[in-house]
Amino acid sequence: MSSPAVARGSPGGSREVAPGPRSQGRFWEVGGGGGGGDQLERAAAESERWELLLRRGELLALGGHLKGALEAYAAALRRGAPVRPECLGTLVDCLVFNYRLRHGLGWSAAPAGGAGAGGLLSCLGCRGFLSEPVTVPCGHSYCRRCLRRELRVRCRLCRDRLPPAAASGATDAEGTSPRPPPLAAAIAASDFRTSVVLNHLAEKWFPGQRERARAAGRLGELLLQGRYREALAAACEALRAEPSDLTLKIYRAESYAGLREFKAAIEDLNAVLFQLPNWPEVYFRKGKVLHDAGFLGDALQLFLQCLALDEDFAPAKLQVEKILCDLLSPENLKEDLKESCWSSLPCIKSKPFGFPAVMEESHSSSELSPKQNEEIPVITSEPVKGSLSRTQSVQAISSAEMPARGDCLKRVSSEPLLSVQEKGVLLKRKLSLLDQDVVVNEDGRSKLKKQGENPSGVCMFSLADGDIPEELIDVSDFECSLCMRLFFEPVTTPCGHSFCKNCLERCLDHAPYCPLCKESLKEYLADRRYCVTQLLEELIVKYLPDELSERKKIYDEETAELSHLTKNVPIFVCTMAYPTVPCPLHVFEPRYRLMIRRCIQTGTKQFGMCVSDTQNSFADYGCMLQIRNVHFLPDGRSVVDTVGGKRFRVLKRGMKDGYCTADIEYLEDVKVENEDEIKNLRELHDLVYSQACSWFQNLRDRFRSQILQHFGSMPQREENLQATPNGPAWCWWLLAVLPVDPRYQLSVLSMKSLKERLTKIQHILTYFSRDQSK
Repeated sequence: MSSPAVARGSPGGSREVAPGPRSQGRFWEVGGGGGGGDQLERAAAESERWELLLRRGELLALGGHLKGALEAYAAALRRGAPVRPECLGTLVDCLVFNYRLRHGLGWSAAPAGGAGAGGLLSCLGCRGFLSEPVTVPCGHSYCRRCLRRELRVRCRLCRDRLPPAAASGATDAEGTSPRPPPLAAAIAASDFRTSVVLNHLAEKWFPGQRERARAAGRLGELLLQGRYREALAAACEALRAEPSDLTLKIYRAESYAGLREFKAAIEDLNAVLFQLPNWPEVYFRKGKVLHDAGFLGDALQLFLQCLALDEDFAPAKLQVEKILCDLLSPENLKEDLKESCWSSLPCIKSKPFGFPAVMEESHSSSELSPKQNEEIPVITSEPVKGSLSRTQSVQAISSAEMPARGDCLKRVSSEPLLSVQEKGVLLKRKLSLLDQDVVVNEDGRSKLKKQGENPSGVCMFSLADGDIPEELIDVSDFECSLCMRLFFEPVTTPCGHSFCKNCLERCLDHAPYCPLCKESLKEYLADRRYCVTQLLEELIVKYLPDELSERKKIYDEETAELSHLTKNVPIFVCTMAYPTVPCPLHVFEPRYRLMIRRCIQTGTKQFGMCVSDTQNSFADYGCMLQIRNVHFLPDGRSVVDTVGGKRFRVLKRGMKDGYCTADIEYLEDVKVENEDEIKNLRELHDLVYSQACSWFQNLRDRFRSQILQHFGSMPQREENLQATPNGPAWCWWLLAVLPVDPRYQLSVLSMKSLKERLTKIQHILTYFSRDQSK
């Protein structure tokens, strides 16, 4: 049971009840006058009953008991729980899952090979021609129309969340309700920039499609401005020239709907569905028309069909949530409306059923008896909020007989906005696509057709299919403007410009601005995703395979050159580093950003560390560092966690892209073979180790804690002194913490004799021990 709500005082003597832990995020409020403790207790108890009923509704929905779930939600609303439509997301997901099972529909899937109805350049959202292509942060491309209308919440292919259409205070895709401002996204939310390269290819390869798309875009602007008469006239004129353009039919249907000519709008949408029966947006548009006409049951059916085809179609889900919220509200649950409301839901059997006791006003209706609690299905501990992918994993929904079509399409709660004559005509036309289809007349209008007849129109989208003529393929259209070579791993910035991934990263090392238009890319840099533009890469693979093969060969050669661990090894000129000792680095210079990135990309994750030298730019000896972790800061800087590896001697110095390189040879200790020498070496080792421990313990507490925090504790004494090429680890740890001149440390680092190294350390400890004793 959830914890009781906590009451807070509010201005004007009213009280606001804050939800307990289990009700966070529901934004429920209880108003009331007075300030008595009894009233607060009653409000808290009432809030707890809401939580139990709503939680019960969620669990029943996830368990497949949809009728019981609806009853629980209705009971909560009857008791005054101000549930917002967004709180019904779980119920909607389960309704869609049930709808799919009942209608034998498969799960929505991404288009094979990324191609939709629009052919080669097709939008992943509407499947139509990729007009005004916008590449989203995940690397997939959509037409600007789909993104501006927020027809999808997540990417169809990778399930990544798509950027919102407005930065703050925006309304949803259909202007139904304001939404809170989203988190900062890499792409400019209020102004989707078209991809320059993809847009150029669309204009060059498909000029006719591009011109039609521009005309459709102008229609869309008229509709957004509410100029329905002008939009209708423009759509009819365009359809006389292109009678089989489906996008124009959709716009004309929206114009008719705006003018409340619902019959004509339904005819146009039916014509589109006949050509593309699996286009989710058309089902949504048709549902909106019927919803505006007052046929909520029909609209709900179509919205569910839309979600069954595309579970991420955001406007349809919001409409279902609103319809359910209206149907379950107390004013719609009067005796004379119960049957019409409940029979409109596709998940409920068509036969009448008595309204359960949980809907009545008696006190016992809100109490959950032990028997009722036992009926709640067992659900995993996973949070209730989720999408259909999680709904599939819960208990399978029990199958039930298909509701009768007439009962499933009953009108709900409000009178339609049609005349009596129009009602009859519209109801006759509102049959399933299984019962009737449509064909296109010569004037662009549509009419019903009987089953078995073939359509006379041809879908305009098919014109974008097929291969591109060879004379239109130009390698210069696919060249990076920075390296002037063929795109390799092309990425597209929020401003719409495309570059090779490595080229763009090198530019951002110096300044967080687009190399071409100088627009700020600070958020894009902070996000650090650099996802490859999939469509652009697919076009290169398909039409420029030979050039791409040569480009990959060059890239592989460059990568192999950077992967050597003895030749042209990258050198970080900074401080002393020692084997096995951690060496954290703050990397901020552009040259070292590039160097660290290359070490990671090549897979070596190693570079050399040397101290500076006035004569030769860096010292003759150094230590290899192994990258363990890199933490990138929003402005491009990074904190690199490294640990020392092998020692080396510099043979030849060089320079590459601003940072130093070197040909090196690795150093190893010369092993002692004579038993007497091994015995003497062990005695010297134990003596110096004891002396080191004594020196460390005699340090002041402040110094000792600082050393432990930065370098960790001193390594334990090793049994086999010659097991590793660099000797005992504690020697290097001690050398790193001792306050010794770097030149002296460098001389010890270069030694290949463990005995000489121990002797040097002994001399240093003897000197510092005398200072401690003073």
